Amino acid sequence: MVVLAFVIPLAGLVRSLARDRVLVTAEREAQTQAQALSVVLPEAGIEGARVLVGSGSLPNDEQLTVALPDGTMLGAQVGLDDHFARAAQGEAFRQAVAGGEAIFVPVFLAGEPSAAVVRVFVTQEELTRNVGASWAVLAALGIALVGLAAFVADRLARSIVKPVQVLSTAAHRMGEGDLNVTVEPAGPPEVVEVGHAFNRLGSRIRHLISQERESVADLSHRLRTPLTALRLDVGAITDPELANRLTEDLDDLERTVDHVIHEARRNVREGPGVVADVAEIVRDRLEFWGALAEDQGRQWSSHIDAGPLRTAAHAGDIAAALDALLGNVLAHTPDGAPYSVDLHRDGRFIVLTIEDQGPGFPDPAVIERGASSSGSTGLGLDIVRTTAEASGGGLDIGQTAGGGARVIVRFGYTDL
Repeated sequence: MVVLAFVIPLAGLVRSLARDRVLVTAEREAQTQAQALSVVLPEAGIEGARVLVGSGSLPNDEQLTVALPDGTMLGAQVGLDDHFARAAQGEAFRQAVAGGEAIFVPVFLAGEPSAAVVRVFVTQEELTRNVGASWAVLAALGIALVGLAAFVADRLARSIVKPVQVLSTAAHRMGEGDLNVTVEPAGPPEVVEVGHAFNRLGSRIRHLISQERESVADLSHRLRTPLTALRLDVGAITDPELANRLTEDLDDLERTVDHVIHEARRNVREGPGVVADVAEIVRDRLEFWGALAEDQGRQWSSHIDAGPLRTAAHAGDIAAALDALLGNVLAHTPDGAPYSVDLHRDGRFIVLTIEDQGPGFPDPAVIERGASSSGSTGLGLDIVRTTAEASGGGLDIGQTAGGGARVIVRFGYTDL
């Protein structure tokens, strides 16, 4: 726009300058002829003027005409019109005529009632000569300036956009769980400051998460002290059968504590390249919980598609989600209430459905973290939801036709 604002007026100015240059030259020629005639006519008469004027043709297609007071016309022959009469009254002027412009200059002679008139004609071609070439140069210059401006603007924009794109990519990677991602600050000072702030944010998040994991691990490790005390108390029991059963329970509890410590110190909950077979995990957890279901007199059934059914999640997280769901069934439904498990692939999802014949969910808000009306921690379904969403799926709860609970978990399917 700036280039156009200068080039367009400049093009008009070039045309005006070219026109004015030719007209000024023609006016100067007309005045020179008028001065010469004012000297020659009184001394040499018409013959002297005829010799001075010659044929009346001038270079560059300019034409000279002299009209004497008695009507005699020397030089280029043109028709006498009102313009000659106006100039004969003593007025010098410039007039647009057919094919160009004419310049009229009066020549005052002693003893004559009217002046002689010198007329110089300038063609339209002469008025616009070289204007087209000048406009072409201006157009080329304008295009070159616009191209240069576009190139410089592109370079400047890249210096801002490219660092912002790097920041965006790094932010997406951090959102996907890569907490070790950093950026090399570049670009304008403001973008560089954002890059430094992003790196500080990532470092702070890693530090806080590390502290949290260590705190959880430390708290879990403290459970070993009461576990040791329980083992000592179990050793004092005289009933061998009871002592063995309690010892097995303590072994299971200790393995669970070890697992909690290990999971707390895991770098990320899930990460790029982590894949688990949901079918295999479901079979294993059904076998584990099946023993307790038989003790409670429950009938249960399962249908699991042939695997592998892989999802981008850690096997421990999926097992924890299965334990939470099956544990809820065994803990919050009456003994003897049957349940069923179905696992199949549906397009880009692996769908796990667990149904029971218990009282169902009293409140749909149980899916929210910490929400429970049965005296539990309210974390089980939240663990399931978090694991499902991390793999690209989700969690839905509802009721069966008989009023029991139905939980549908979708894990994202991967071919890796």
